[in-house]
Amino acid sequence: MNQYVIGIDLGGTNIKSAIFNAQLQSIHERSDLTEAAKGPAHVLNRIKEIVQEIMSAEGIHPSSITCMGMGIPGLLDPDEGLSIFSPNFPEWENIHIVDQMKRHFDFPVFIDNDVRVNLYGEWLYGAGVGYKNVVLITLGTGLGSGIIIDGKVLYGTTSSAGEIGHMNMYREGRPCRCGSSGCLGRYVSAIGMVKTFVDKLEEGRSSILLQWVGDDRTAITAHMISEAYDLGDPLAMEVMNETGVLLGFGLSNVINLLNPEVIIVGGGMSAAGDRLLHSVRDTIGKHALKLSSQACKIEQAKLGGQAGMIGAAAYAKSKMAT
Repeated sequence: MNQYVIGIDLGGTNIKSAIFNAQLQSIHERSDLTEAAKGPAHVLNRIKEIVQEIMSAEGIHPSSITCMGMGIPGLLDPDEGLSIFSPNFPEWENIHIVDQMKRHFDFPVFIDNDVRVNLYGEWLYGAGVGYKNVVLITLGTGLGSGIIIDGKVLYGTTSSAGEIGHMNMYREGRPCRCGSSGCLGRYVSAIGMVKTFVDKLEEGRSSILLQWVGDDRTAITAHMISEAYDLGDPLAMEVMNETGVLLGFGLSNVINLLNPEVIIVGGGMSAAGDRLLHSVRDTIGKHALKLSSQACKIEQAKLGGQAGMIGAAAYAKSKMAT
């Protein structure tokens, strides 16, 4: 009898789901709106229904499912199967996800942080293949990261290792929901870059983007800044460069501290590519320790939106083997 593994990547906007064969080749994938505003019970019920639907669509009986892995944003206890807090999900505190899933499914269910399951995906099947010392950063709404040292994923005392986005870059900077201020992720993220751009507009700077959005500066997106960059817009180029330089300083600290072979840049904002990364690499070259920085590559992620699903499935399979 064929065996299958399910991978779920829970995001603030979308639930990405896939069923894989035993070799982790995708059989069926889909993406559904999360509807996080309707509360945790609604989101978990949607996941249950989606899993039932993808099994039904492929004619796969639950007894053929080896296990299911789930990537969950925020702080969690993977061993307990408990999601402690997720900042972008209303009323999402101390949600026992594994217990909730066990009410509906007999196969084992495992959870981990959403960035770490992306790390598993890129390490095993993407830009991190063949490396033993890897840092993955995801640039999206915020800045997340995961770390592999000597072939082992780092978790730390409270499964919180790798919070590079909360590295303090300014003694008193932009306030952060973590309770501190001046955190790297408040500047180097889609939201952070847009804020930098809008702050400069409010200082009286001009940009082609003002022709695109009129008076509605809330309509400005990181993607628009990339488009304006390609058109030679001076403000867009300045903001992209500033964002890349700050990320370069942050990653110089990461290189000096962790000595990775590769830093993989993923997440939606990584689509900026060399517009962002050329100033990142330049800053690292000037400020990181030479021996460490020369041994470290900065690469774009390869798997795109699939990384979380395949990583969650691979994570679950690895937990079954231990």
